[in-house]
Amino acid sequence: MRFDNVLAVDPIDGEFVGSVETEENVITGIRRIPGKREFERILMPGFVDLHTHGSVGVDTLSMNGEALKKWENFLYAQGVTYFLPTTMSSTPSVILSAARVVRDYIKNKTLTSVGGIHYEGPYLSLKRKGAQNPELIRSIDLKEIEETLIESVKLITMAPELEGFSQAQELVQKRGITLSLGHTDATYEDMERAYNHGCHRITHFPNGMNTLHHRELGCVGAVLSLPFSVEMIMDGIHSLPGFVKLIFGIKGPKKIMIVTDTIDATAMPDGEYELGGQKIILKNGRPTLEDGTIAAAVLVFSGAVRNFREFAGCSLKELAMVSSLNSLNSIGIKDRGRISEGYRADLVLLDENLGVRETILNGKTVFQS
Repeated sequence: MRFDNVLAVDPIDGEFVGSVETEENVITGIRRIPGKREFERILMPGFVDLHTHGSVGVDTLSMNGEALKKWENFLYAQGVTYFLPTTMSSTPSVILSAARVVRDYIKNKTLTSVGGIHYEGPYLSLKRKGAQNPELIRSIDLKEIEETLIESVKLITMAPELEGFSQAQELVQKRGITLSLGHTDATYEDMERAYNHGCHRITHFPNGMNTLHHRELGCVGAVLSLPFSVEMIMDGIHSLPGFVKLIFGIKGPKKIMIVTDTIDATAMPDGEYELGGQKIILKNGRPTLEDGTIAAAVLVFSGAVRNFREFAGCSLKELAMVSSLNSLNSIGIKDRGRISEGYRADLVLLDENLGVRETILNGKTVFQS
C-alpha cells in the first residue's frame, strides 16, 4: 500500500509532504519532498480510544461478540484503530463476563482494533460517583480483584483514598496492567503516594474529582503539580473549551489523551437508554441521569479530534500525540502510534477539515468513504 502526495504527521518527527509505503502490516518506506507544500490528504497514526462504554446500541456490560463487531465497525468510520471497551461499576460476575467476551473476541479475530478491556470501577468514591451506580460501588476486595484480572484486562480505574488501595495497586501493576485514578475524593497526599508507586494516569480529568482550593490542593491540584498524564473528554460539555486550552498550556501535548467516554446511545436517536443499571435520558445530544447528572458522552472520536484542535489551537504534530501516541504509551504499547519505518501500519487518512476518508488497520483498509 502506498500513500502519495500526503501531509504525513508523525507525533515525534512532525509534518512532511511526501509518500508513505507499507508492506504487509508495517510502514516500510517514507519519502519526504523538501519544500513541497501542496498535498491531497492528511495521513496520521490511527486514533486510540481507551475509555468508551459503547456506541450504536452496544454496551460493554451486555454485549456479545456480534455486538462488539458492530461497535468496532462503527469506530473504523471514526478513524479508530485501537480501543478498550470500558465497563461501569457492576458485580464481579458481570464484569468478568464482559472481559471474557473481549478475550474470546480477540482470540478469534486475525484483524481487530479491540485491544482489551478497561475496568472503570467498582472501587470508586461514592461522593464522586458521577453517573456510576452507587449500589454497585464498593470497598476494595483483593480476592475479587484477583479473580477478575484475566488476560484481556489492560486498564483499571480506582480511587486512591480507599482502604487497601496500596495493596491493590501492587497487585494490578505486578500483572502489567495500567492503573488510572478517577472518581475520587482523594487528598493531595493520596494522589502523590499513588504517583510515587507507579500510577501516572488520570481518568477523564477533571470530572469525578474534588476541586482545587488554595489551602487543600486535592485531586486537581495534585494533577496540575505532579507529572500525571490525563484523559480528557472532548465534547465541550465535560470540560469547556477554555479549560481544555488552560490544561493544554499547563500540561503540554505529551501529557494529554483524548477519550470519548461514549455510551450505547452514541449515534442513536433521542430517548431512554441504560448505563450501569441506571436510566439514561438522551436529549439534544446530551445524555443525563434522571436527576440531570451528566452521564458520559455521545461525541464520536473524529469529532473529539476536531474539537481538541479548535479548543487548544494545537499543531497537527501535537494532535497526533493526544489522539494516539500518548494513549498507547500509557498502557505500554510501543509498536504503533507513529508514521515511521518499522511501526505497525495503523493509519487514518483525513481531508483538510480532519474528516475521516480511510482507516487502515494492520496494513489493510477497514473503512473508506
